[in-house]
Amino acid sequence: MRVVFAAAELSPVATVGGLAAAAAGLGTELRRLGVDLEMVMPDYGDVSLVDETTFALDVPEWVGAASVRRGHHPSVGQINLVSVPGMARPHPYLEASGEGWPDNSERFFCFARAVAAYVEDDPPDVLHLNDWHTGPVLAALSEPPPTVVSIHNLAYQGVADASWLDRIGPRAAHYEWWGGTNPLTGALALADRIVAVSPHYATEIVTPEGGFGVDEPLRNRAEALVGILNGIDTEVWDPANDPLIARPFDASTLEARTENRAALLDRVGFPDDGVLLAAVVTRLTHQKGVDLLAPLVPLLEQIPMRLAVLGSGDAGLAARLHQLAAEHPASFEFVDGYDEALSHMMFAGADLCLMPSRFEPCGLTQMQAMRYGAIPLVTAVGGLVDTVTDADLHRAGTGFVARRAATEDLLAALFRAERRLRDRRRRSAIQKRVMAIDWSWNTPARQYLALYEELQVNER
Repeated sequence: MRVVFAAAELSPVATVGGLAAAAAGLGTELRRLGVDLEMVMPDYGDVSLVDETTFALDVPEWVGAASVRRGHHPSVGQINLVSVPGMARPHPYLEASGEGWPDNSERFFCFARAVAAYVEDDPPDVLHLNDWHTGPVLAALSEPPPTVVSIHNLAYQGVADASWLDRIGPRAAHYEWWGGTNPLTGALALADRIVAVSPHYATEIVTPEGGFGVDEPLRNRAEALVGILNGIDTEVWDPANDPLIARPFDASTLEARTENRAALLDRVGFPDDGVLLAAVVTRLTHQKGVDLLAPLVPLLEQIPMRLAVLGSGDAGLAARLHQLAAEHPASFEFVDGYDEALSHMMFAGADLCLMPSRFEPCGLTQMQAMRYGAIPLVTAVGGLVDTVTDADLHRAGTGFVARRAATEDLLAALFRAERRLRDRRRRSAIQKRVMAIDWSWNTPARQYLALYEELQVNER
Protein backbone atom coordinates (compact mmCIF):
# COMPACT_ATOMS: atom_id res chain seq x y z
CA MET A 1 0.00 0.00 0.00
CA ARG A 2 1.37 3.39 -1.02
CA VAL A 3 0.46 6.34 1.23
CA VAL A 4 1.37 9.99 0.73
CA PHE A 5 1.65 11.57 4.17
CA ALA A 6 1.77 15.39 4.14
CA ALA A 7 2.49 17.54 7.19
CA ALA A 8 4.02 20.93 8.02
CA GLU A 9 6.33 19.44 10.66
CA LEU A 10 8.35 16.27 11.05
CA SER A 11 10.74 15.67 13.93
CA PRO A 12 13.65 16.26 13.92
CA VAL A 13 13.63 18.00 10.53
CA ALA A 14 11.24 20.73 11.69
CA THR A 15 9.78 20.62 15.19
CA VAL A 16 7.44 23.14 16.80
CA GLY A 17 4.74 21.11 18.57
CA GLY A 18 3.19 17.68 18.90
CA LEU A 19 2.49 17.43 15.17
CA ALA A 20 6.20 16.89 14.47
CA ALA A 21 6.55 14.05 16.98
CA ALA A 22 3.30 12.43 15.87
CA ALA A 23 4.22 12.55 12.18
CA ALA A 24 7.64 11.05 12.86
CA GLY A 25 6.43 8.35 15.22
CA LEU A 26 3.47 7.27 13.14
CA GLY A 27 5.47 7.37 9.90
CA THR A 28 8.25 5.21 11.30
CA GLU A 29 5.84 2.60 12.66
CA LEU A 30 3.76 2.47 9.45
CA ARG A 31 6.92 1.77 7.50
CA ARG A 32 7.75 -1.03 9.93
CA LEU A 33 4.32 -2.48 9.18
CA GLY A 34 5.13 -2.56 5.48
CA VAL A 35 3.41 0.61 4.29
CA ASP A 36 5.13 2.36 1.37
CA LEU A 37 4.95 5.75 3.05
CA GLU A 38 6.02 8.90 1.22
CA MET A 39 6.66 11.73 3.67
CA VAL A 40 5.97 15.16 2.15
CA MET A 41 6.69 18.39 4.01
CA PRO A 42 7.76 21.99 3.31
CA ASP A 43 11.38 22.70 2.50
CA TYR A 44 12.29 25.24 5.18
CA GLY A 45 15.89 25.22 3.97
CA ASP A 46 19.18 24.09 5.52
CA VAL A 47 18.33 20.37 5.47
CA SER A 48 20.85 18.03 3.87
CA LEU A 49 19.72 14.83 2.19
CA VAL A 50 21.71 11.84 0.98
CA ASP A 51 21.28 10.69 -2.64
CA GLU A 52 19.24 13.79 -3.35
CA THR A 53 17.28 14.29 -6.55
CA THR A 54 15.22 17.33 -7.54
CA PHE A 55 12.20 17.62 -9.80
CA ALA A 56 9.76 20.38 -10.69
CA LEU A 57 6.01 20.38 -10.04
CA ASP A 58 3.40 21.65 -12.48
CA VAL A 59 1.50 24.28 -10.51
CA PRO A 60 -0.65 27.32 -11.40
CA GLU A 61 1.10 30.61 -12.05
CA TRP A 62 -0.04 32.13 -8.73
CA VAL A 63 2.05 29.57 -6.84
CA GLY A 64 5.30 30.41 -8.60
CA ALA A 65 8.08 27.89 -9.13
CA ALA A 66 7.56 24.70 -7.12
CA SER A 67 9.91 21.75 -6.80
CA VAL A 68 10.70 18.72 -4.66
CA ARG A 69 13.98 17.63 -3.13
CA ARG A 70 13.82 13.88 -2.56
CA GLY A 71 16.43 11.99 -0.62
CA HIS A 72 17.39 10.16 2.55
CA HIS A 73 17.45 11.90 5.92
CA PRO A 74 19.57 10.17 8.60
CA SER A 75 16.80 10.30 11.22
CA VAL A 76 13.56 9.83 9.25
CA GLY A 77 14.60 7.98 6.10
CA GLN A 78 13.21 8.84 2.69
CA ILE A 79 11.60 12.28 2.58
CA ASN A 80 10.21 14.72 0.03
CA LEU A 81 10.82 18.43 0.74
CA VAL A 82 8.52 20.76 -1.21
CA SER A 83 9.87 24.17 -2.13
CA VAL A 84 7.61 27.12 -2.99
CA PRO A 85 8.45 30.84 -2.95
CA GLY A 86 8.92 32.20 0.57
CA MET A 87 8.79 28.82 2.33
CA ALA A 88 12.44 28.66 3.45
CA ARG A 89 12.59 30.38 6.83
CA PRO A 90 14.50 29.89 10.13
CA HIS A 91 11.20 29.01 11.87
CA PRO A 92 8.25 27.35 10.13
CA TYR A 93 5.67 29.84 11.41
CA LEU A 94 7.16 32.63 13.54
CA GLU A 95 9.39 35.66 13.23
CA ALA A 96 12.07 36.30 15.85
CA SER A 97 9.59 38.53 17.70
CA GLY A 98 7.28 35.57 18.21
CA GLU A 99 4.69 36.93 15.77
CA GLY A 100 3.57 34.83 12.83
CA TRP A 101 5.17 35.46 9.46
CA PRO A 102 2.82 37.96 7.72
CA ASP A 103 2.70 35.79 4.59
CA ASN A 104 1.94 32.47 6.32
CA SER A 105 -1.36 32.11 4.45
CA GLU A 106 0.35 32.50 1.09
CA ARG A 107 3.22 30.18 2.04
CA PHE A 108 0.99 27.30 3.07
CA PHE A 109 -1.69 27.74 0.41
CA CYS A 110 1.15 27.53 -2.14
CA PHE A 111 2.62 24.52 -0.36
CA ALA A 112 -0.76 22.76 -0.36
CA ARG A 113 -1.22 23.42 -4.09
CA ALA A 114 2.24 21.97 -4.74
CA VAL A 115 1.34 18.87 -2.73
CA ALA A 116 -1.80 18.52 -4.86
CA ALA A 117 0.40 18.58 -7.97
CA TYR A 118 2.63 15.93 -6.39
CA VAL A 119 -0.42 13.73 -5.81
CA GLU A 120 -1.78 14.34 -9.31
CA ASP A 121 1.52 13.26 -10.86
CA ASP A 122 1.37 9.84 -9.21
CA PRO A 123 -1.85 9.20 -7.23
CA PRO A 124 -1.27 7.07 -4.10
CA ASP A 125 -3.60 4.45 -2.67
CA VAL A 126 -4.30 6.75 0.29
CA LEU A 127 -3.61 10.43 0.96
CA HIS A 128 -3.08 11.41 4.61
CA LEU A 129 -3.24 15.13 5.42
CA ASN A 130 -2.46 16.77 8.75
CA ASP A 131 -3.91 20.01 10.15
CA TRP A 132 -4.78 23.18 8.25
CA HIS A 133 -1.46 23.56 6.45
CA THR A 134 -2.34 20.67 4.13
CA GLY A 135 -6.12 21.12 4.11
CA PRO A 136 -6.28 23.05 0.78
CA VAL A 137 -4.80 20.07 -1.07
CA LEU A 138 -8.33 18.71 -1.48
CA ALA A 139 -9.56 21.96 -3.03
CA ALA A 140 -7.32 21.35 -6.04
CA LEU A 141 -8.03 17.63 -6.58
CA SER A 142 -11.19 16.97 -8.60
CA GLU A 143 -10.74 13.21 -8.15
CA PRO A 144 -8.64 12.72 -5.02
CA PRO A 145 -7.51 9.34 -3.74
CA PRO A 146 -9.12 8.07 -0.52
CA THR A 147 -8.16 10.71 2.05
CA VAL A 148 -7.62 10.88 5.81
CA VAL A 149 -7.32 14.22 7.63
CA SER A 150 -5.82 14.21 11.12
CA ILE A 151 -6.65 17.00 13.58
CA HIS A 152 -3.73 17.58 15.93
CA ASN A 153 -4.97 20.89 17.33
CA LEU A 154 -8.27 22.42 16.25
CA ALA A 155 -7.34 25.79 17.75
CA TYR A 156 -5.20 26.51 14.70
CA GLN A 157 -7.20 26.77 11.47
CA GLY A 158 -5.24 29.14 9.22
CA VAL A 159 -8.26 31.30 8.33
CA ALA A 160 -7.44 33.76 5.52
CA ASP A 161 -9.30 36.28 3.38
CA ALA A 162 -11.83 35.32 0.72
CA SER A 163 -9.54 36.06 -2.24
CA TRP A 164 -8.03 32.60 -1.91
CA LEU A 165 -11.32 31.02 -2.96
CA ASP A 166 -10.63 32.21 -6.52
CA ARG A 167 -7.28 30.43 -6.64
CA ILE A 168 -7.11 27.24 -4.62
CA GLY A 169 -9.00 24.97 -6.99
CA PRO A 170 -12.25 23.63 -8.40
CA ARG A 171 -13.65 22.59 -5.01
CA ALA A 172 -12.89 25.90 -3.31
CA ALA A 173 -16.55 26.50 -2.40
CA HIS A 174 -16.16 24.02 0.47
CA TYR A 175 -13.56 26.34 2.03
CA GLU A 176 -15.75 29.46 2.24
CA TRP A 177 -16.11 30.40 5.90
CA TRP A 178 -17.99 33.45 7.14
CA GLY A 179 -16.74 35.61 4.30
CA GLY A 180 -13.22 34.20 4.41
CA THR A 181 -11.28 31.06 3.54
CA ASN A 182 -10.79 28.30 6.12
CA PRO A 183 -8.26 25.70 4.90
CA LEU A 184 -9.30 23.26 7.61
CA THR A 185 -13.10 23.28 7.30
CA GLY A 186 -12.90 22.56 3.59
CA ALA A 187 -10.74 19.54 4.28
CA LEU A 188 -13.16 18.35 6.97
CA ALA A 189 -16.00 18.54 4.45
CA LEU A 190 -14.13 16.66 1.71
CA ALA A 191 -12.06 14.01 3.51
CA ASP A 192 -13.22 10.41 3.61
CA ARG A 193 -12.13 10.01 7.24
CA ILE A 194 -11.31 12.54 9.99
CA VAL A 195 -9.05 11.47 12.84
CA ALA A 196 -8.79 13.32 16.15
CA VAL A 197 -5.60 12.45 18.01
CA SER A 198 -7.39 10.90 21.00
CA PRO A 199 -10.81 9.31 21.51
CA HIS A 200 -11.91 11.87 24.12
CA TYR A 201 -10.78 14.77 21.93
CA ALA A 202 -13.04 13.38 19.21
CA THR A 203 -15.99 13.83 21.57
CA GLU A 204 -14.92 17.34 22.65
CA ILE A 205 -14.50 18.88 19.21
CA VAL A 206 -18.12 18.29 18.22
CA THR A 207 -19.29 20.50 21.12
CA PRO A 208 -19.52 24.30 21.12
CA GLU A 209 -17.13 24.38 24.09
CA GLY A 210 -14.39 22.36 22.39
CA GLY A 211 -15.04 22.90 18.70
CA PHE A 212 -13.35 26.29 18.22
CA GLY A 213 -16.18 27.41 15.98
CA VAL A 214 -16.20 24.37 13.70
CA ASP A 215 -18.19 21.99 15.88
CA GLU A 216 -21.15 22.10 13.47
CA PRO A 217 -19.12 21.06 10.40
CA LEU A 218 -17.65 18.25 12.50
CA ARG A 219 -21.07 17.12 13.70
CA ASN A 220 -22.13 17.04 10.06
CA ARG A 221 -19.33 14.54 9.43
CA ALA A 222 -19.88 12.52 12.60
CA GLU A 223 -19.94 9.23 10.68
CA ALA A 224 -16.44 9.95 9.34
CA LEU A 225 -14.89 11.07 12.65
CA VAL A 226 -12.81 8.74 14.83
CA GLY A 227 -10.33 9.21 17.67
CA ILE A 228 -6.95 7.45 17.64
CA LEU A 229 -4.58 8.11 20.54
CA ASN A 230 -1.05 9.18 19.61
CA GLY A 231 1.97 7.24 20.79
CA ILE A 232 5.46 8.31 21.81
CA ASP A 233 8.95 7.29 20.76
CA THR A 234 9.69 4.63 23.37
CA GLU A 235 13.33 4.42 22.29
CA VAL A 236 13.99 8.10 22.97
CA TRP A 237 11.91 7.99 26.15
CA ASP A 238 13.40 4.89 27.74
CA PRO A 239 14.67 5.15 31.33
CA ALA A 240 16.58 1.88 31.00
CA ASN A 241 18.74 3.27 28.18
CA ASP A 242 18.80 7.02 28.67
CA PRO A 243 22.20 8.74 28.56
CA LEU A 244 20.67 12.04 29.74
CA ILE A 245 19.78 10.88 33.26
CA ALA A 246 22.01 10.23 36.26
CA ARG A 247 21.34 6.49 36.43
CA PRO A 248 19.29 4.31 34.05
CA PHE A 249 16.55 2.21 35.64
CA ASP A 250 13.36 0.28 34.99
CA ALA A 251 10.34 -0.82 37.02
CA SER A 252 12.37 -3.55 38.71
CA THR A 253 15.09 -1.12 39.82
CA LEU A 254 12.98 1.79 41.05
CA GLU A 255 15.46 2.44 43.84
CA ALA A 256 17.68 4.03 41.17
CA ARG A 257 15.16 6.88 40.96
CA THR A 258 16.61 8.07 44.28
CA GLU A 259 19.86 8.94 42.52
CA ASN A 260 17.98 10.65 39.68
CA ARG A 261 15.88 12.56 42.19
CA ALA A 262 18.99 13.79 43.95
CA ALA A 263 20.49 14.92 40.64
CA LEU A 264 17.35 16.83 39.74
CA LEU A 265 17.08 18.48 43.15
CA ASP A 266 20.67 19.60 42.86
CA ARG A 267 20.03 20.95 39.36
CA VAL A 268 17.03 23.05 40.42
CA GLY A 269 18.45 24.07 43.80
CA PHE A 270 16.18 22.27 46.27
CA PRO A 271 17.29 20.27 49.32
CA ASP A 272 16.84 16.50 49.37
CA ASP A 273 14.64 16.36 52.48
CA GLY A 274 11.81 14.05 51.39
CA VAL A 275 9.30 16.73 50.38
CA LEU A 276 7.43 15.69 47.24
CA LEU A 277 8.73 17.22 44.02
CA ALA A 278 6.42 18.10 41.14
CA ALA A 279 7.63 19.06 37.67
CA VAL A 280 6.10 20.84 34.68
CA VAL A 281 7.62 20.51 31.19
CA THR A 282 5.63 22.65 28.80
CA ARG A 283 5.20 25.50 26.37
CA LEU A 284 4.12 28.73 28.03
CA THR A 285 0.81 29.21 26.23
CA HIS A 286 -2.79 29.79 27.28
CA GLN A 287 -3.64 26.23 26.24
CA LYS A 288 -1.16 24.67 28.67
CA GLY A 289 -2.61 26.43 31.71
CA VAL A 290 0.61 27.15 33.59
CA ASP A 291 -0.88 30.48 34.64
CA LEU A 292 -3.40 28.47 36.68
CA LEU A 293 -0.55 27.16 38.82
CA ALA A 294 0.94 30.59 39.55
CA PRO A 295 -1.53 31.45 42.38
CA LEU A 296 -0.66 28.12 44.03
CA VAL A 297 3.04 28.85 44.42
CA PRO A 298 2.60 30.74 47.76
CA LEU A 299 0.68 27.70 49.07
CA LEU A 300 3.24 25.01 48.18
CA GLU A 301 4.90 24.97 51.59
CA GLN A 302 1.54 24.28 53.21
CA ILE A 303 0.80 21.18 51.08
CA PRO A 304 3.88 20.52 51.41
CA MET A 305 5.35 20.21 47.93
CA ARG A 306 8.00 21.75 45.70
CA LEU A 307 7.50 22.66 42.05
CA ALA A 308 9.95 23.08 39.17
CA VAL A 309 8.80 24.42 35.80
CA LEU A 310 10.71 24.10 32.52
CA GLY A 311 9.24 25.98 29.59
CA SER A 312 9.39 28.80 27.09
CA GLY A 313 6.87 30.89 25.21
CA ASP A 314 4.74 33.78 26.43
CA ALA A 315 7.12 36.48 27.68
CA GLY A 316 4.63 37.91 30.19
CA LEU A 317 4.04 34.55 31.82
CA ALA A 318 7.77 33.83 31.88
CA ALA A 319 8.36 37.12 33.70
CA ARG A 320 5.69 36.24 36.26
CA LEU A 321 7.25 32.81 36.87
CA HIS A 322 10.70 34.37 37.29
CA GLN A 323 9.23 36.72 39.89
CA LEU A 324 7.55 33.87 41.77
CA ALA A 325 10.82 31.92 41.79
CA ALA A 326 12.56 34.94 43.31
CA GLU A 327 9.85 35.35 45.95
CA HIS A 328 9.58 31.64 46.86
CA PRO A 329 13.04 30.12 46.31
CA ALA A 330 12.49 27.34 48.83
CA SER A 331 9.51 25.85 47.00
CA PHE A 332 9.47 27.05 43.38
CA GLU A 333 11.97 27.13 40.53
CA PHE A 334 11.51 28.23 36.93
CA VAL A 335 13.89 27.37 34.08
CA ASP A 336 13.13 29.53 31.05
CA GLY A 337 13.81 27.79 27.75
CA TYR A 338 13.83 24.41 26.07
CA ASP A 339 16.30 21.94 27.58
CA GLU A 340 16.02 18.36 26.32
CA ALA A 341 18.40 16.94 28.91
CA LEU A 342 16.62 18.66 31.79
CA SER A 343 13.23 17.39 30.61
CA HIS A 344 14.55 13.81 30.84
CA MET A 345 16.01 14.55 34.28
CA MET A 346 12.66 15.93 35.45
CA PHE A 347 10.75 12.84 34.39
CA ALA A 348 13.38 10.56 35.96
CA GLY A 349 13.55 12.41 39.26
CA ALA A 350 10.21 14.10 39.96
CA ASP A 351 7.47 12.43 41.96
CA LEU A 352 4.70 14.16 40.00
CA CYS A 353 4.35 15.56 36.49
CA LEU A 354 1.74 18.33 36.30
CA MET A 355 -0.30 19.12 33.16
CA PRO A 356 -2.85 21.86 33.97
CA SER A 357 -4.03 22.13 30.35
CA ARG A 358 -7.19 24.00 29.40
CA PHE A 359 -7.44 21.70 26.40
CA GLU A 360 -5.13 18.93 25.22
CA PRO A 361 -5.85 17.08 21.97
CA CYS A 362 -3.65 14.18 23.01
CA GLY A 363 -0.70 15.19 25.15
CA LEU A 364 2.68 13.49 24.98
CA THR A 365 4.26 14.75 28.19
CA GLN A 366 2.12 12.64 30.50
CA MET A 367 3.05 9.49 28.57
CA GLN A 368 6.75 10.38 28.53
CA ALA A 369 6.64 11.08 32.27
CA MET A 370 4.91 7.80 33.06
CA ARG A 371 7.63 5.88 31.23
CA TYR A 372 9.99 7.23 33.90
CA GLY A 373 7.73 6.71 36.89
CA ALA A 374 6.73 10.36 37.31
CA ILE A 375 3.06 10.17 38.27
CA PRO A 376 0.81 12.50 36.25
CA LEU A 377 -1.54 15.07 37.70
CA VAL A 378 -3.72 16.36 34.88
CA THR A 379 -6.94 18.13 34.02
CA ALA A 380 -9.90 16.17 32.66
CA VAL A 381 -9.51 17.19 29.02
CA GLY A 382 -8.73 15.56 25.68
CA GLY A 383 -6.17 12.79 25.60
CA LEU A 384 -5.39 13.29 29.29
CA VAL A 385 -8.73 11.61 30.03
CA ASP A 386 -7.73 8.65 27.83
CA THR A 387 -4.33 8.18 29.46
CA VAL A 388 -4.73 8.97 33.18
CA THR A 389 -7.16 7.44 35.69
CA ASP A 390 -7.48 8.89 39.17
CA ALA A 391 -5.82 6.78 41.86
CA ASP A 392 -8.32 8.02 44.46
CA LEU A 393 -11.23 6.72 42.39
CA HIS A 394 -9.82 3.56 40.77
CA ARG A 395 -7.86 0.72 42.36
CA ALA A 396 -5.67 0.56 39.26
CA GLY A 397 -5.36 4.35 39.02
CA THR A 398 -2.42 5.86 37.18
CA GLY A 399 -2.39 9.44 38.50
CA PHE A 400 -4.58 12.26 39.69
CA VAL A 401 -7.22 14.16 37.72
CA ALA A 402 -8.44 17.68 38.44
CA ARG A 403 -12.09 17.94 37.43
CA ARG A 404 -11.68 21.34 35.78
CA ALA A 405 -8.85 23.48 34.48
CA ALA A 406 -9.20 25.83 37.45
CA THR A 407 -6.79 26.84 40.20
CA GLU A 408 -9.01 25.55 43.01
CA ASP A 409 -9.43 22.14 41.36
CA LEU A 410 -5.69 21.83 40.79
CA LEU A 411 -5.03 22.74 44.42
CA ALA A 412 -7.43 20.03 45.60
CA ALA A 413 -5.73 17.47 43.34
CA LEU A 414 -2.29 18.48 44.68
CA PHE A 415 -3.45 17.94 48.27
CA ARG A 416 -4.87 14.53 47.32
CA ALA A 417 -1.67 13.54 45.55
CA GLU A 418 0.52 14.55 48.48
CA ARG A 419 -1.66 12.62 50.91
CA ARG A 420 -1.47 9.41 48.88
CA LEU A 421 2.12 9.61 47.68
CA ARG A 422 3.68 10.32 51.07
CA ASP A 423 3.14 6.56 51.53
CA ARG A 424 6.14 5.19 49.67
CA ARG A 425 4.56 1.77 49.19
CA ARG A 426 1.54 3.30 47.45
CA ARG A 427 3.77 5.58 45.43
CA SER A 428 5.89 2.66 44.28
CA ALA A 429 2.81 0.66 43.27
CA ILE A 430 1.53 3.48 41.06
CA GLN A 431 4.98 4.05 39.57
CA LYS A 432 5.34 0.40 38.59
CA ARG A 433 1.83 0.46 37.15
CA VAL A 434 2.43 3.47 34.91
CA MET A 435 5.84 2.27 33.78
CA ALA A 436 4.29 -0.98 32.52
CA ILE A 437 1.93 0.76 30.08
CA ASP A 438 2.76 0.45 26.38
CA TRP A 439 2.77 3.98 24.94
CA SER A 440 4.50 2.99 21.71
CA TRP A 441 3.18 3.72 18.22
CA ASN A 442 2.49 0.04 17.54
CA THR A 443 -1.23 0.06 18.40
CA PRO A 444 -2.04 3.51 16.92
CA ALA A 445 -0.21 2.66 13.68
CA ARG A 446 -2.21 -0.55 13.32
CA GLN A 447 -5.41 1.44 13.82
CA TYR A 448 -4.38 3.85 11.06
CA LEU A 449 -3.44 0.94 8.82
CA ALA A 450 -6.89 -0.62 9.36
CA LEU A 451 -8.41 2.74 8.42
CA TYR A 452 -6.38 2.89 5.23
CA GLU A 453 -7.38 -0.66 4.32
CA GLU A 454 -11.04 0.12 4.94
CA LEU A 455 -10.84 3.09 2.59
CA GLN A 456 -9.24 0.95 -0.10
CA VAL A 457 -11.99 -1.65 0.20
CA ASN A 458 -14.65 1.07 -0.06
CA GLU A 459 -12.86 2.53 -3.08
CA ARG A 460 -13.08 -0.79 -4.91
